Amino acid sequence: MSKRKGNKAGGQRSAYYLIASLLLFAAVYVTTSVVNNCAGGKDSAESKWNKVNADDSYVTGSSAEGTKSISPEQAEMEYQNTDAPGHGLSQVVYENLEQPAQMVGKPEMLLMKTAFVISYNVNTMCPNYVAWRLTPQRVEGSVKRKDEFAEDMSMGESTRLTSADYAGSGYDRGHMCPAGDNKHDAKAMNESFLMTNVCPQNHNLNKGDWNELEQQCRQWAADYGDLYIVCGPIFDSKNPAKIGRRKKMKVSVPDRFFKVVLSMGEHPKAIGFVYPNQATSREMRSYCVSVDDVEKATGIDFYPELPDDTENRVERACNPAAWGI
Repeated sequence: MSKRKGNKAGGQRSAYYLIASLLLFAAVYVTTSVVNNCAGGKDSAESKWNKVNADDSYVTGSSAEGTKSISPEQAEMEYQNTDAPGHGLSQVVYENLEQPAQMVGKPEMLLMKTAFVISYNVNTMCPNYVAWRLTPQRVEGSVKRKDEFAEDMSMGESTRLTSADYAGSGYDRGHMCPAGDNKHDAKAMNESFLMTNVCPQNHNLNKGDWNELEQQCRQWAADYGDLYIVCGPIFDSKNPAKIGRRKKMKVSVPDRFFKVVLSMGEHPKAIGFVYPNQATSREMRSYCVSVDDVEKATGIDFYPELPDDTENRVERACNPAAWGI
């Protein structure tokens, strides 16, 4: 009887030792995992965050038929190795205030050029917008105007416009980012004459009031320093007029054009403009609107990287006198 009790007690002690060993092993494993996570191990919160964001990318302007994507880290590295924002990856939006938010409800192909970024719409065959930072140095350059429009070879053949697509249309090839804002760099000047940077524009507007605004922006850059500019077409009609002799390469004619301008500094300020795509001759201030008004007309969210209070304040203001007009 006593022998059976001894065996039973020994078995109980063995079971206790086994349970204690398992508990100790579990405690060591949990502690090690926590340490690894805090130290940045392979299952750390940081690595999990990186995995979550592994598909985040920025589109570069290599080829519209095979646009490559790069990670935010690569974008930042490339950005730091450029003289941005005059060159390189304007899509690093937290460094470039000219970059609008991603388009919603419209086709968008981002084409990154030397000195500006184009959001291109293959349905209208026009840019949704063109954005750039205008510095005093850009307008003081000595590069001569090219005056010869060219195909944008980053576009696929089925969506690549030629200068001939505007021939006989009665409309100018109206620059969005003007040649005069790219006198600092020969490549930038050449790229300003790519067909992805133009829209069908009334000749009198192009040579008249619109040109006057372009010149005024260069003067503001000299007076106030860097400007963050976005401009592009407005289509009021769902079925706009079209130009072009090729059956599947028709270009939509804008009803109006917009431009928004932001000046940073001690007292940030912004202003918007809307021009009808027709022969017109009026004072510049008569075209002035708030940036909020342009956002309503275009559906584009401008200057999303500004602090909210600053963005709200400058975008709702329309004060031509603050700009000397």
